[in-house]
Amino acid sequence: MNKLKVSYDREGNTLSVWFDDPKKEYVCEESDDDVVLVKDRRGRVIGFERLNYLSAKQRKEGLSIPVEVQMA
Repeated sequence: MNKLKVSYDREGNTLSVWFDDPKKEYVCEESDDDVVLVKDRRGRVIGFERLNYLSAKQRKEGLSIPVEVQMA
């Protein structure tokens, strides 16, 4: 996968970011601050999920937050 995939799940209030093919997901590992690391069979991080992405206030107000990505 040569593209970065970013998606937001409004119902679950999660932001998912993939650096590789999501089909390669093997294990998920919860980290600090509501972040779940997604790893492949070799233990390489291929993505992450940010739980509780928007605060309750932001969700109530219907606020949208831009996501900025910079690739080298």
